[in-house]
Amino acid sequence: MPTSRPITRSRTRTQASISLSDQYDVSSSDTSDDDNNSDLQEYFEEKEKEDGFLNDQGNRTESENMRGKSVDEGRMKSSISISFKKTCKVCKGTDHQAGFRGATYFDCPRKPCFLCKLPGHTTITCPQRMPLENALSAASPWRTSKNIRTCLDYVFKRQLRPNIPTIKPAFCIPNQVDRVLIRFHSRRITCLEFHPSKNGVLLSGDKKGQLGIWDYTKLCEKTIYESVHSCILNNIKFITKNDGTIYTSSSDGSVSCTDLETGMSSRLMDLNPDGWNGPANWRMIYGLDCNQEKGLLLAADNLGSLYMFDPRSNKMLTEPLLIHKRGSKVVGLHCNPFQSDILLSCGNDHFARIWDLRQLGTGKSSSLCNLQHDRVVNSAYFSPRTGSKIVTTSQDNRIRVWDCIFRDMERPAREIVHSHDFNRYLTPFRAEWDPKDPSESLIVIGRYITENYDGLALHPIDFIDTATGQLVAEVIEPDMPTISSVNKLHPVENLMASGSSRSIFIWKPQKQQNLKKQKQVDIGSDVNEEKTENKKKFIKLRKK
Repeated sequence: MPTSRPITRSRTRTQASISLSDQYDVSSSDTSDDDNNSDLQEYFEEKEKEDGFLNDQGNRTESENMRGKSVDEGRMKSSISISFKKTCKVCKGTDHQAGFRGATYFDCPRKPCFLCKLPGHTTITCPQRMPLENALSAASPWRTSKNIRTCLDYVFKRQLRPNIPTIKPAFCIPNQVDRVLIRFHSRRITCLEFHPSKNGVLLSGDKKGQLGIWDYTKLCEKTIYESVHSCILNNIKFITKNDGTIYTSSSDGSVSCTDLETGMSSRLMDLNPDGWNGPANWRMIYGLDCNQEKGLLLAADNLGSLYMFDPRSNKMLTEPLLIHKRGSKVVGLHCNPFQSDILLSCGNDHFARIWDLRQLGTGKSSSLCNLQHDRVVNSAYFSPRTGSKIVTTSQDNRIRVWDCIFRDMERPAREIVHSHDFNRYLTPFRAEWDPKDPSESLIVIGRYITENYDGLALHPIDFIDTATGQLVAEVIEPDMPTISSVNKLHPVENLMASGSSRSIFIWKPQKQQNLKKQKQVDIGSDVNEEKTENKKKFIKLRKK
């Protein structure tokens, strides 16, 4: 696949002046403007002849002249100007046109780039577009700490580190749709989660608050629980010691636990016990995570507060703690997998913050580190194996990777430009780590801007290597023209689940499947040959 292709983007329709170019696609024709004008004039003359306004010579009839005089006597004439020029529907300029040409979208050159948000170029010519595989990366170089503590560290970084080759296994990318569940939910899918112990079970939540359970190894094994929540289901979590219970958070202000087998659910926490009393008093829970070592639930609301809850005793451990700017949403929580007392949060105040749970509520609850962003932070996750890296997704079309090893968190170690800033009527895009990657460098995220694939405008799913800033693979499916904003990689198997609108797609690696089929055919042929040889030997012995 080529490294650079024209990017398409969903067009925003604006109010333009009434002209013939709005009714007829003049830009799509290959002829000149004069030919287009003559064709349009002939079209209108034929229409006027049919209506009786023109005679065969092209002159107006007497009835039409009399009707025009009566109209002139009754009211003033209104001048109508008809323009045949090609105008841009974005900036009204006449020297260019913005919009789709086939499956490719050309944006207005007078506006900032859709991808990097900088002026002076378009999305097609943007220097920040990520190349594929071995091409040079446009992402920022990996930044390490400037504070070198000892002379040994200096010698290691200066002399030994550049000569040590990095050992990294090849990435296994699930690039082929294996199973599809069409319109499983009644509203768009908001979250996905694989069961930690049952490899074939996938859980999903939607905008209506429904909880879906699907055993994708058996297409008919699917269930929808409609009474779990009454609003958007934002998170699905498990405590590994009791993986038969599902913990969910919702925008209705509640945290619920649901039994996987029976579907019975109960409220653990409800921030709106009196129901709807207006938007000023309504609270919503966006962030949710489980502390696996202590068996605690951590939830965060839309006002910047954190709640710590013990599901075994159904009690709050502390009072609500303000961890972000008052009145701002805390959209994500994640406990460090290696150090369970370290908590990562992100919110609408343009910050991702690191906390020590042992200090929360003791008067020393200041954050350990504040990771500043230019816009809203959609998500923030520790790396799955060591917890030494952090990946954040921001609304400024940036994916940032932070290195916690050298304790230099003022700026990100790498900054990658990626298209994911559009969230209207969409679930926010979130870059997530691959839990199977031992190098902790592969992430997956959906893309908003479309690509032109053989005349089809598709939204690919990107696999990015954060160590190099390169685009490892972009996964597409011709039968999936919608945007896949929710993507989840399996913790053990080489699978990926994607939520696109109301449907769920299961992806598998294409190469491995082909190899397995070839092996099965080869083994079967060898067995058949052995059987025929044994039969021949048996017949010969019997004859003797």
